[in-house]
Amino acid sequence: MRPGIRIGVDVGTVRVGVARSDPSGFIAVPVETVPRDTANAKDLARIAALVSEFQAIVGLPTSLSGQQGIAAEAARKYAVAIARRVQPVPVRAVDERLSTVTAQRSLREAGVKGRKHRPVVDQAAAVVILQSALDTERSSGREPGSLVEPGQASEGPSRR
Repeated sequence: MRPGIRIGVDVGTVRVGVARSDPSGFIAVPVETVPRDTANAKDLARIAALVSEFQAIVGLPTSLSGQQGIAAEAARKYAVAIARRVQPVPVRAVDERLSTVTAQRSLREAGVKGRKHRPVVDQAAAVVILQSALDTERSSGREPGSLVEPGQASEGPSRR
C-alpha cells in the first residue's frame, strides 16, 4: 500500500463531510463538516485547501442495484470541481453505497442521537467512505475507484 495521507469527502446538498487518514493510510478519522455554499463556492475553496497536498477520495452515491442517479452526478461534478482546483493532486471517485446509513448506525450505537448527530453524520460518512477505500487498496494493492479528470464536463464551479 502506498504511504500518504488521503482525504475522504462525503458530498451532500447541505453539508460536505471530511475525513483524513493517518500517514500510513491505515485508519480514517473525522476532520470537519463544511457547509455547502453553491453561490460563492466557499465550500469548494475549503475542501481544496484541505486536499491541496493529499489525494482526495470522493464518494459517489450508488443504489444497491449499482445505478448512479442524480446524487451521484452531483457528487461527480463536485469531484471534478475539486480536481480542477487541486490539480495535479489526484482526486478519485469511489462507490459510497450505504455510507450514510452505516455512519448513522455507528453514531446511534455510540449514543449520539437524533439532532445531535446531524452536524457530525457527514464527517462519519466521510470516514466510512475513506476507510472503505483504504481497506480496498490494502487488500487489492490497487488504488480505489476511478481517477477524476479535471477536464471532465462539469456544471459545477471551477474557480481555482
